[in-house]
Amino acid sequence: MRLISLFSGGKDSVITTYKAIKAKHDIKFLLSFVPDKESYMFHYPNIKFAKISAEAMNIPIIMKVADKDKEKEIDDLKRELKNLRDEYGIQGVCAGAVSSNYQYGRVRKICDELNLEVFAPYWQKSHENLIREAIKLNFKILIVGVYADGFDESWLGRELDLKALEDLKKLEDKFHINIGGEGGEYETFVLDCPLFKKRVIIEESEKIWDKVRGELIIKKVKLGG
Repeated sequence: MRLISLFSGGKDSVITTYKAIKAKHDIKFLLSFVPDKESYMFHYPNIKFAKISAEAMNIPIIMKVADKDKEKEIDDLKRELKNLRDEYGIQGVCAGAVSSNYQYGRVRKICDELNLEVFAPYWQKSHENLIREAIKLNFKILIVGVYADGFDESWLGRELDLKALEDLKKLEDKFHINIGGEGGEYETFVLDCPLFKKRVIIEESEKIWDKVRGELIIKKVKLGG
């Protein structure tokens, strides 16, 4: 199928794009919406660097500014998908949803209305297994935002490796977080994966921590060997 991948540069959207390509689908574009604040639907921290991820994968990216209103941002997504369907013959949409009924339900509804397929290979599957698969495939995943009880400043800029996964499981047991961050507990940014022709190198960043939540603000990156 000719697909659009809803893309943030985080672990779920990157591995979903990877799975689509491995399944021989044709990813025509990555589609990123840039909110000016935290969004119900779209990834927020460091979203502007999704274009660097696209360059690393050599896939064209379309970046749009999302509306501030949570309902209007869905209208924006529907309008853009309709335009891409009509202009490029797009047949379906890649979605990285795993357990978020809000995200998956909204994408599913739009796609049903536009007669598009939904490619969501991890939907209602184990998010722990997704993370383990990504690590096994040599994904380099950076934690760039933390927003829930149990996290502290040390998580900012930490690689999501097997040790970090075990620590996330402990937070899940104690604080009942979503281990994949789909409840907004944390956000990620992928620095490297099998799709990348070059890895992303962070040259300049800054930690912002208010003793409750925080973000690793990426300021400058480059692509390296």
